[in-house]
Amino acid sequence: MSEHYYTKQPSTRHDVQTIRETLRGRTFTFQTDAGVFSKNSVDYGSKHLIEMMDIQTNDRVLDVGCGYGPIGLTAASLCPEGHVVMVDINERAIELAKQNAAANDIRNVTIVQSDLLEKVKHGRFTVILTNPPIRAGKEVVHRIFMEAYECLDPGGHFGWLFKKSKGLPLQWLSWNPSMQK
Repeated sequence: MSEHYYTKQPSTRHDVQTIRETLRGRTFTFQTDAGVFSKNSVDYGSKHLIEMMDIQTNDRVLDVGCGYGPIGLTAASLCPEGHVVMVDINERAIELAKQNAAANDIRNVTIVQSDLLEKVKHGRFTVILTNPPIRAGKEVVHRIFMEAYECLDPGGHFGWLFKKSKGLPLQWLSWNPSMQK
């Protein structure tokens, strides 16, 4: 079986690249590598999520499955008085995200290697974002939803996206549990 980007310790030979992407009006430089999701460019889905996310200047944001960091680092640039926690199981992705935060002079982030929300499950966040690893299977995706619910502040929102099958466009969904009765 081949190795996936949600592998904890990728054994794929390194192929480090530098890419530049303009996200929400800011140009970022990202180091990417083999063994991480979308190494050649920020994928269409992540770009869509970045454009749709509603981040306030003092939000506490969690990026689940951060990869090399485009979603979380963009969120951090949008909440200079807030803080972003970025998690991923992939140790290579975590190291890249840390390098990319430093290279883009983003300091209001904490980047943690974690199996989904395992190491941040006691945190409280006003915004939780994910472009979930659908290929990891329904059990993993369901776990993201259940764990995110436990970490979301009342009045906060959880935003995710998924690509529907048969060529239909990406769907952006946002859920605010305070709207539930």
